[in-house]
Amino acid sequence: METLVDDIGSFPLPTEIKRETYSRAYELAKEAITNHQDPSKDEFTNKNFYEVVLDSFRKKLATGLDVVNFPQHYSGIKQVGDAVHEAMEKGSFIVDQEKAFLPEINVINQEAKRLSEEVGKKIELRVSMFGPIELYLAEVGATAFPDVLDGFAQTINRFAKNSILNTKYIETKVVSIDEPSLGHSSFSGTPELIREALEKAYDFQGPTRQIHLHFASGVHDLLAVKGLDVLSFEYAASPKNIDAVPKSVLEKSDKQIRVGIARTDIDAIYAELYEKGVTKPSIEQIVESTQTMRKRFEFAKEKYGERMTFTGPDCGLGSWPNQDAAALVLKRSVEAVKTA
Repeated sequence: METLVDDIGSFPLPTEIKRETYSRAYELAKEAITNHQDPSKDEFTNKNFYEVVLDSFRKKLATGLDVVNFPQHYSGIKQVGDAVHEAMEKGSFIVDQEKAFLPEINVINQEAKRLSEEVGKKIELRVSMFGPIELYLAEVGATAFPDVLDGFAQTINRFAKNSILNTKYIETKVVSIDEPSLGHSSFSGTPELIREALEKAYDFQGPTRQIHLHFASGVHDLLAVKGLDVLSFEYAASPKNIDAVPKSVLEKSDKQIRVGIARTDIDAIYAELYEKGVTKPSIEQIVESTQTMRKRFEFAKEKYGERMTFTGPDCGLGSWPNQDAAALVLKRSVEAVKTA
C-alpha cells in the first residue's frame, strides 16, 4: 500500500503579518462567518486573514504533499477553546453545532474550485484540531471530571463533522485529533475514560481518523479506541519511539501508523548548529537533507510495511523562522518518500 505524505498543520505566518494582527482578523472572520457573512468582503479581514490562509495553503500545495493540512496560524487551543468559553458562559461544555467550525476550512472550501484548477487535481485536505484530553488539560487541569470531559468530546466531534468536505474540487481525506500530552501528563482519567472520550470524538464517517502523539508511550492505551484508524508519533527527533510500537500490536488491533521522518524541533536544531559554531544558519543548514529523511522512511517502512499508511514531518512548523524554510521541510519529505 502506498504511503501518503501529509503534514501536521501549523505553518509560519508571512513575515509581513504580525501574529496579533492575524489573531484579530481571525476572530473577526469567525464572527462574520457565524453571522453568515463573507469575511473576504471586509478589507482588514481579507488582507490579514482570508488572503493569508489562501497564500499559505498555496505554498503548502506547491510542495507536492499528497494530503495538505490547512495552514494553522492561530492557536490550536484557542481555536476550540474560545468557542468552549462562550458555551461555558451559557452553562454548557458543548459548543453549539453552528459555532463549532474552523474559519480556515470555510476559506479553503470557498476557494476550492480555483485552488483545484491551479494545481490541476482534486485537493485532498487534512484537518487537525486538539482533542478533548488536550483541551481539558488546558482548560480544567489534571483532575478528571467525566461529565466535563464528555462535553469536550462532543464539542470536538462537532468541529470534526463540520470540517468534512466532499465536492468535485476538494475532499477532507484526514481528520486528525491531536493529543500531544497523552502518555506524558498527570491527567487522572483512567484509560477507559480516555477511550470513551475519544470514541465519542471520532464518531463520524468518511475521512481517515488519525491521532497525533508526541510520545509513543501513549499508543498502547489507544489500541482499543473504536473509530480510530491511524496512530501517529514523532520518530525523526525521537528515534526510540519506534521501538515502543511493534507491528504486531497494530495488526492485532487493526490499526495503521503514521511515522514522522523529518525533524521539526527547531530550537534543538539551532542549538546543535550553535555548538558547531554556526550562529546564523541558512535554510539549507536547518532543513535536513532528503537523503536523511529517506533513510528514516525506508527503515520505518521496512518495520511496518502496509501498516504505515502516512508519513511526513514529525510535528507542525509554526515556530520555524519563515515560510520558505517550512516549505522546504515539506518538499524534502515528499521527495524522500517518492524517491525511496
